[in-house]
Amino acid sequence: MGFKTFIAFIVFISFLYTGQSQTNTNIIPQPKVQNLTNGQFVITNETGISYDNTFEVAANFLKSYIENGSSIVLKENKSIQFIKDETITNPEAYHLNIKPKSIQIKASSEKGAFYAVQTLRQLLPAEFENGSYKANSIAITCQTIEDEPQFSYRGMHLDSGRHMQSIDFIKKYIDALALLKMNTFHWHLTEDQGWRIEIKKYPKLQGIAAYRNETLIGHYNDDPQIFDGKRYGGFYTQEDIKMIVAYAEKRQITIIPEIEMPGHSQAAIAAYPELGCTDEPVFAATKWGVFEEIYCTKDSTFEFLEDVLDEVLELFPSTYIHIGGDEAPKTRWKTCEYCQKRIKDEGLKDEHELQNYFITRMERFLNSKGRQIIGWDEILEGGLAPNATVMSWRGIQGAVDAAKMNHNVIMTPNSHCYFDYYQSDNEDEPKAIGGFLPLEKVYHFNPIPEELTSEQAKFVLGAQGNVWTEYMNNEKQIEYMVFPRILALSEVVWSPKENKNYPEFLNRVDDFHKRLKALNINFANHLYDIDGQLLSDNGKLSYKLATQLDNKTIRFSTDESEPNNRSEVYVSPIKIEKNTKIKAAVFDKETQLSKTFAQQLNYHKAVGKSITLSVEPHKAYNAGGKEALINSINGSNTRFGDKEWLGFYGDDVTITIDLGEEMEINCVSTRFFATNGQWIYLPSGISIEILDNNKKSLFGNIEQMLIPETKLTDKIEMGCVEYEPGELPHIGRFINIKIKNYGIIPDGKQGAGNKAWLFIDEIIVN
Repeated sequence: MGFKTFIAFIVFISFLYTGQSQTNTNIIPQPKVQNLTNGQFVITNETGISYDNTFEVAANFLKSYIENGSSIVLKENKSIQFIKDETITNPEAYHLNIKPKSIQIKASSEKGAFYAVQTLRQLLPAEFENGSYKANSIAITCQTIEDEPQFSYRGMHLDSGRHMQSIDFIKKYIDALALLKMNTFHWHLTEDQGWRIEIKKYPKLQGIAAYRNETLIGHYNDDPQIFDGKRYGGFYTQEDIKMIVAYAEKRQITIIPEIEMPGHSQAAIAAYPELGCTDEPVFAATKWGVFEEIYCTKDSTFEFLEDVLDEVLELFPSTYIHIGGDEAPKTRWKTCEYCQKRIKDEGLKDEHELQNYFITRMERFLNSKGRQIIGWDEILEGGLAPNATVMSWRGIQGAVDAAKMNHNVIMTPNSHCYFDYYQSDNEDEPKAIGGFLPLEKVYHFNPIPEELTSEQAKFVLGAQGNVWTEYMNNEKQIEYMVFPRILALSEVVWSPKENKNYPEFLNRVDDFHKRLKALNINFANHLYDIDGQLLSDNGKLSYKLATQLDNKTIRFSTDESEPNNRSEVYVSPIKIEKNTKIKAAVFDKETQLSKTFAQQLNYHKAVGKSITLSVEPHKAYNAGGKEALINSINGSNTRFGDKEWLGFYGDDVTITIDLGEEMEINCVSTRFFATNGQWIYLPSGISIEILDNNKKSLFGNIEQMLIPETKLTDKIEMGCVEYEPGELPHIGRFINIKIKNYGIIPDGKQGAGNKAWLFIDEIIVN
């Protein structure tokens, strides 16, 4: 061996011992263009950073990250260069070029440089996140990345009104947003249950409004409701908020505060009863939902709100201020002499136009201060304030309407962006408000509604994930509900739509779990969960099992036994010819990787037959298609958004089942979801009709009103109600089931003034 060869060998061995030969190339959100090239750049104690003064924050972030995460100490040289490039027109875009001798970061602004650093950060081992990387060098695969976001608004929300979080957690939350290139933190600071921001002019907001006497235990829909009897509350001082705002600014994140009005204001009215319509004392709410207390439209109320906002504006430099505007019952206004006089004096049509007056007046005030308002889509009711941006949460219609009026919109539909919904079918998931929003559904969300033209689509600024904390009373549970769904949302708002590939994304999520562990983030891991699907082929039924990740072994049983590493290996769909309970799990050799999957298949006469609907389910709640109503599988007792429940918004529906031939029909039964907090109500009526081969009715309709709402079974937590029509003829082929929607929700009930949702589960024919 020659001397040079020997030295090279020693250097190579030393490198293997002291450093890593290659790092990760997976990045979330996925860059627009990423091309791997030959070679590696090695970071050692000889590496240095140079930068234009524009990029001081980004450069210092990278330096601190490397030095705090490892034993490497950087020098001042041009190994890693931050270069200002005015030809990069998008201020959030960047070019990253990793070559064997140097790393170049090019951007036209601090934002772009900062996002380049977040990408470079993900190319380093996860151990850098918590300072556990011990080697004195690290090699990064050479590559070029050209990247920019698809949307200018990339947000996450956090409700501190229902449950309050520590300052350390708020900072940790902001750090996570920065890592994923989110640029907006929507901070929900006032609610019926608590006022969380110090307002010096109104000390009772801190002394009274910030605290509630007790808190609901269990679910809102439990009967009876139970409370903990413990005083709860707190608030962020103005100094706390200044510190958090400065912290976020260094991470290129704008904080948008939300001060709710005119509804969701019971806590403030508890502190200052004169702000309401009755002057009667109330307390901060102790349970969840929508309450009738609402700001009165007296001039003194507006003076109060303007005073509050004056102090808010001093704390938050954001262009936008969120003023809520959602779920504002008009009951108090209808009987309030001040509000009725306001309607008359201003020439308004009704209380909805009074809400528009309220929002428009507050908008004028904020516009006079150089700020803009954002409001939930209810601010469209009664007319839209001239310069308002609409945050569309009740589906996408609010966004469509606003964009067609040339107003900016932010997409946050509850069907795809509400991270307080369940994310798994597993029955042992932490208690949540309801609904079902798995990772895949978030990933496939398209913020641009199909109804918009290309010109109208320009008013869609981006999207946001919402975190309402009614059922998140600790910070670890918030993390569990947010991660990994925030990873999917980060790609929705950053990565090009044409680059999206869900299986490939899952592999990157699997790798990203190491980083989340290093960051001490409590995340939900459902990558190994098993998904099942009933298949029908010429009347022959089978059940298909699958996992999200490829190359995993599934073992199963059909005899009620728990699957183990000796159970039958799943290779093809399981034949179904009777009532069957399938249990399955994912295994890696001897180790079970997943929780046990269990599915009861209730074989009945309508399974696999033909079914038609008079109206299509709402597209947000139609994952299983119409066949979900007769596929032998009951929906979740707690998750109305799973693929077995079909949702109809305000529509009556007629369901026709064709059994293929005349046969005995002894009973038809189904289930309906009832959780009024989500505006889901039982139908107001049902009729059943049986027809023969010639579609001739065998008898008149059986008309029967549904069980009253007060008769919800105690056995099912969220109020799934079974309906059995009783005695039926013994022979028939076609079954017509006409279901009447609850209709417009009346005053005094959750969602008053809106159309009710109707959710239908499996229709069983025996």
